[in-house]
Amino acid sequence: MLRIGIDVGGTFTDLVAIDERGVATLAKVPSTPDDPSTGVLDGLARLADELGEPLAGLLRRTDRIVHGTTVATNALLEGKGATVGMLTTAGHRDVIEMREGLKSDRYNLRQPPPVPLVPRARRLGVRERVRPDGRIETPLDEASLGAAIAVLKAAKVEAVAVCYLHAWRDARHERATAALLARELPGAYVSLSSDVLPQIKEFERFSTTAVNAYVGPVLARYLARLGARLTEAGYAGPVLIMQSHGGVAPIEEAARLAAGAVLSGPAGGVAGSRHAARLLGPADLAGNLIPFDMGGTSTDISLIVDGAPTLVNDRGVAGHRVALNSLDIVSIGAGGGSIARVDAGGILHVGPASAGADPGPVCYGKGGSAATVTDANLVLGYLDPDGFLGGRRKLDRTAAEAAIDRIAASLKVDRFAAAQGIHRVVNTTMAEGVRLVSVRRGVDPRRFALLSFGGASGLHATDVARQLDLTRVIVPRVAAVLSAWGMLATDLRFEVTRSHIGDAGRLDGAGVKRLFDAMEAEGMARLRASYDGPTRCDRSVDMRYGEQIFEVNVPLDGVDWSVADPLPQIVERFHTRHEQLYTYAQRDQEAVLVNARAAVVGVLPDLPQEPSLPSAPPAPPRAERRIYLDGWVATPVYDFAALAPAQTIAGPAIVESAMTTILIRPGERAVVTPLGWLDIALPRRGTTPA
Repeated sequence: MLRIGIDVGGTFTDLVAIDERGVATLAKVPSTPDDPSTGVLDGLARLADELGEPLAGLLRRTDRIVHGTTVATNALLEGKGATVGMLTTAGHRDVIEMREGLKSDRYNLRQPPPVPLVPRARRLGVRERVRPDGRIETPLDEASLGAAIAVLKAAKVEAVAVCYLHAWRDARHERATAALLARELPGAYVSLSSDVLPQIKEFERFSTTAVNAYVGPVLARYLARLGARLTEAGYAGPVLIMQSHGGVAPIEEAARLAAGAVLSGPAGGVAGSRHAARLLGPADLAGNLIPFDMGGTSTDISLIVDGAPTLVNDRGVAGHRVALNSLDIVSIGAGGGSIARVDAGGILHVGPASAGADPGPVCYGKGGSAATVTDANLVLGYLDPDGFLGGRRKLDRTAAEAAIDRIAASLKVDRFAAAQGIHRVVNTTMAEGVRLVSVRRGVDPRRFALLSFGGASGLHATDVARQLDLTRVIVPRVAAVLSAWGMLATDLRFEVTRSHIGDAGRLDGAGVKRLFDAMEAEGMARLRASYDGPTRCDRSVDMRYGEQIFEVNVPLDGVDWSVADPLPQIVERFHTRHEQLYTYAQRDQEAVLVNARAAVVGVLPDLPQEPSLPSAPPAPPRAERRIYLDGWVATPVYDFAALAPAQTIAGPAIVESAMTTILIRPGERAVVTPLGWLDIALPRRGTTPA
């Protein structure tokens, strides 16, 4: 049987099939932005061709498909979501526009205010009021509600966000509203704040619910279309959707909580990096990796510390707050399709605008005219114009040279200096992205290895690492499709959150235990609707010191829940966690518990490990190519698939596969691991290369 992972990116759709022996079969096809499901079916057909069987046969012997999608992300980024209305407590319809009174660039007096997803005319107040303790101060006024729904009906909204004050404490008014909406607006996508994010802080709850309503119909339609096309093609198994928190969910749950998929694609790369850390082993790097995922449109960067990624709940996507748990990923507008331009002052810029999948870089021959990073790499000789995508796409070097010449003329330099300038600028941009997730958070990146993956990363990773004074870059054999591969190393995950505010010293420990037990039972019920295998529950709390306004998430692994009062253990973990993050703890101050969190996990079978390579003599270069490195250098070219374990390759050298190219620069030395990965050693800054 097979498991198939699918990652739809802005330029390419990546697929990987893993059989019961752990052998991976890879495929990469152009994405189809107008209908991503077309690219998915094209990719499945390509996988079937690689395996030498018809598509129907491939799907019949597939028992799981895991899919990462950018549909929700793109709906937000491009402003192409649903027409949304909002029902809220009278007097509070401007919460999502006032935000928290803060600007992303607080000292920019000319910064325009963000445009809310729901315009004011479709944000309607309803007479009702629940107090923070759950007491009903004003019962739900059905006449007021009916009048508001009539306005939304006349506006022909596709979705409704219901965001009542303190609905996190008592959701009865929101549920009654949902029942009336089902009668008056049948077919509308209804998003309740008490379902999406049942916790305190109105702006975060209202904003996340609005995002959910905005992207929900778009994602639900896409998933329904994808499911129907897969069924028509002969697939009868489950389709699981990658979630921003690093787990997966069935299609129905992903459509219900659409905001949980806004980082679906990048989350697969982090999941794959976590699995890579396991394969490298605790004795190697101590599980400290910097996932560096460079695709055609963007580069996604994160941290794996001690084998685990970090979760955050304060993400902003396209300027909109999404307060659901998500992996901590920084996305940089830098990829193979990033467009180069020269401003009026003669300064070269690369990105964030991208040529995307259509028309793509100039060298693709699909009508593009703006020079991109891929065009520069082709002009520099790094890419084989006849071997791109295994020879299925020929690259037009002449067209790329003409595009680079236009940049060179603006810069008043020659063609190759301009191409090298584009290459260096994008590398500097990506190095700054790594600093964002490491140095600016007090983490020394020099104790990490850079894990290079994504179709474009191999040509840039070692230069990025050198700028950061890293001495090691790891390139997995499945680097070109690692996000899709990583999706197969995930588990089902359902998260339940409850606000339970109070000074830890005054809370009832037995009550806290009952709260967690109830949350775990709720999550387990949702999980069991689609899964009957082994489970676990990961508990955590959000806590702060009394005068602080931001919370720290504290994992509760190892807490003894059999004791009468677990709160002393919880508080001590908070002090320890605060000290880890900020170098100090204030044990004489009262700790405040704000949110309780339970993640119920359905443990899926482990991803089979690909067998080690058989012993073989070192593979000789298959060709030689002249590449530009401050001058033209004759460089050996190796076939990635033919390399032998323990083989050593000294730079300068090129290593190519059908889907990616790795540049090993002078002074660098790559060793082939037993799994066929490249482990590249870089000289420390200021030292003489060996």
